Amino acid sequence: MTPSFTDPGPVTFRATIVRGGDVANASAFVEFPHDLKELFGVGNLVPVVAVFDGTVEYRGSLAKMGRPRPVLVILKDIREQLGKVPGDEVEVSLRLDDRPRTVELSDDVAAALDASGARAAFDALAYSHRKEYVRWIEEAKRPETRRRRIDQTCERVNAGLKPNR
Repeated sequence: MTPSFTDPGPVTFRATIVRGGDVANASAFVEFPHDLKELFGVGNLVPVVAVFDGTVEYRGSLAKMGRPRPVLVILKDIREQLGKVPGDEVEVSLRLDDRPRTVELSDDVAAALDASGARAAFDALAYSHRKEYVRWIEEAKRPETRRRRIDQTCERVNAGLKPNR
């Protein structure tokens, strides 16, 4: 069942970027300073469109991720575009994202998922996981790397694994 969200309109705040782990390429995030239930009517996983420092847009979700406060991930490529690192402050403006969360598959990826029997499991993954698998495949520079990543994606999806970038 799809949750029913309340749309509070745009929400803007400033936050410090926090590193999500102990390694250099770890994810990073900002903490959302408001209560999700009060603003959006649900306690976790709110799809949003965020704009960082008024320049870089990102479709993601506010989620607790085992933390006391909800967080919004800031991907490495977004941090690079902003010229920001963990410890820097960023302005975040976000709004509820009510557009369908679809991931376009290239013909070779769709065919491989179908042939391996992984298509149904792939389609059942969370939007962010489907998006991450496709991004990983599409970033390949050489055809053999792309083919290997497609094969690994099919294997991982069939094994019930999430992307591990």
